[in-house]
Amino acid sequence: MGCQMKISVVDLDEYEKSVLEREFSQKGLKDVKFFVGKGISEVPESLSQTEVLACFVHSSVTPEILEKMPKLKMIAAMSTGYDHIDSKACKDKGIIVSNVPSYGNKTVAEYTFALILAAARKINSARDRVVRGDFNYNGLMGSELNGKTIGIIGTGRIGYQVAKIAAGFDMNIIAYDSFKNEEIVKLGGRYAGLEELLSLSDIITIHLPLNENTKHLINEKNIEKIKKGAILINTARGGIVQTRALIKGLEKGIISSAGLDVLEMEKESLENNEAMISRNSCEELKIISLNNLLIRHPKVFFTPHVAFYTKEAVQRIIEQTAANIASFIEGNPENRVI
Repeated sequence: MGCQMKISVVDLDEYEKSVLEREFSQKGLKDVKFFVGKGISEVPESLSQTEVLACFVHSSVTPEILEKMPKLKMIAAMSTGYDHIDSKACKDKGIIVSNVPSYGNKTVAEYTFALILAAARKINSARDRVVRGDFNYNGLMGSELNGKTIGIIGTGRIGYQVAKIAAGFDMNIIAYDSFKNEEIVKLGGRYAGLEELLSLSDIITIHLPLNENTKHLINEKNIEKIKKGAILINTARGGIVQTRALIKGLEKGIISSAGLDVLEMEKESLENNEAMISRNSCEELKIISLNNLLIRHPKVFFTPHVAFYTKEAVQRIIEQTAANIASFIEGNPENRVI
């Protein structure tokens, strides 16, 4: 590749670095800095000359961060979602943002069912009991998936794969999305309004992006509509479910259990420092405090945003990220979202 730009990659581990180095080398991308184990907020001074930035969802690209990268021309989101990047600030500065649209459709769908099965068969509670040396199975009676109704909120690439697996369990499929996917209907599923889906589903699973239309889609008003005893699964984005509403649903027995791979204000909730406290509003601090209750709630099992995390998916992320950067440098940006 004739033209070169200064590329920085943050928030990655040694394995991801080794794969990226190989992909970048194959595409002739040479001027690259890797920041292993360091998010963007930890190395802002080192990014002042960066023209292309690649980052995972754990690194928030804020207007303040962008000010420290005056030469930045392109951000390669190493994910499908890009809500960790300030879209308006990028538009204002003319910074192009690309994503990886389809690296983990089956990956996330498989993990969704891992959470569903763990909830339906009370695997977390069973394991904890055995660890304590208690082999009594009283209170551990689970439920079969066969014949149950699954409500799939969001029927894009991931939601469709979830529906395919659900069909294999002989589940009844109800779907909700602004855009109907006819493949869902071919599987025997049907579309319904959100409130109808909530009221009929034994299991509710979310597969939408987070934006102004989907934030708090599940909230204090409609949590009461959920079928009593339903299981709620969220591997999408935490902000789609209002934290306060979820705790209310758990406490009132509306939701029997929740399997969460994401949290509202996830990154902030996993921090514990004075800077975090100073830069968030009172309402945001309340959410962070509620998240601490949610993570420890006996009816909740939480995993740290790893639904996407398989060797195969990471390989696809890295391959597409390298291709996105190379195409941008060549003047033909691919998978542009901003």
